[in-house]
Amino acid sequence: MTATVPTRRAGRTVRRSSPGAARGPRRTGRIRRIGLPYLLLLPALLLELLVHLVPMVIGMVMSFKELTQFYIRDWGAAPWSGLDNYRMSVDFDAPVGKALLHSFFVTVGFTLLSVGLCWLLGTAAAVCMQDTFRGRGLLRALFLVPYALPVYAAVITWVFMFQHDNGLVNHVLHDQLHLTDKPSFWLIGDNSFWALLTVSVWKGWPFAFLIVMAGLQNIPRELYEAAALDGAGMRQQIRRITLPSLRPVNQVLVLVLFLWTFNDFNTPYVLFGKAAPEAADLISVHIYQASFVTWNFGTGSAMSVLLLLFLLVVTGGYLLLTSRGRRASDV
Repeated sequence: MTATVPTRRAGRTVRRSSPGAARGPRRTGRIRRIGLPYLLLLPALLLELLVHLVPMVIGMVMSFKELTQFYIRDWGAAPWSGLDNYRMSVDFDAPVGKALLHSFFVTVGFTLLSVGLCWLLGTAAAVCMQDTFRGRGLLRALFLVPYALPVYAAVITWVFMFQHDNGLVNHVLHDQLHLTDKPSFWLIGDNSFWALLTVSVWKGWPFAFLIVMAGLQNIPRELYEAAALDGAGMRQQIRRITLPSLRPVNQVLVLVLFLWTFNDFNTPYVLFGKAAPEAADLISVHIYQASFVTWNFGTGSAMSVLLLLFLLVVTGGYLLLTSRGRRASDV
């Protein structure tokens, strides 16, 4: 109940609420306002727990078990193997560890080239699209088509283009431009790495273009006008204004591209199938083969945990270096 204190003013009695009594409803309303956002986030947090964290924990448990095809029906009954799966994965003198190390090096080289080319093409296209000209909107929309297409539809189209006998790539390179002596095999052998890199860059650079183009909108045009009046050319403007202003955007962009490319499974799987060529044996497909082809889920889970630890270390180190660089530039 709200306590009131009677007071007499100008011949009439006015009832005034006491401060202590009004504090209770205010506090209750404040708690409701603060707790409502967390209550609205609760369904999303539960779904995140079910979709990501629970399978991650189960995978970690599986990595300590001798889980093979003999225990598929009841994987909980599989015997514990301790750290044997991890020892087998990092034993680089044994066939399993040697194959995993080769796949790791292939993935690192592929990721560095893909991320670098995606960032370079995306940044160059975004800078060129800054000036107003006729057809700029149409070009922007066309540049985003590879990013908007479904992955499977786009990669299957590239599979037909890379065919040896009737593919468009060999038709252009060999039949029309005469750059090769004979039609090349793009989906097997050493050329498979370059075919995978081409598809990855074609699919990923529009995302870099979109992010960089959004970052360029925050750079005042007055800076470029002042630089032009001072005699700075296009190269100096990009070096002194554009790139320093895009540093926070590029830091996030490079990290996201690195994680997406390093973990990419859809592109090599659709492009090559279950058995990727040795030159394009990415670690995501390698772990899939170790788990679902050889039916050794314990070893495959151990490889997945090792991959997770590697990405966590790389991400933490990258964030630490970029934060230090940001502090140094601010000083």
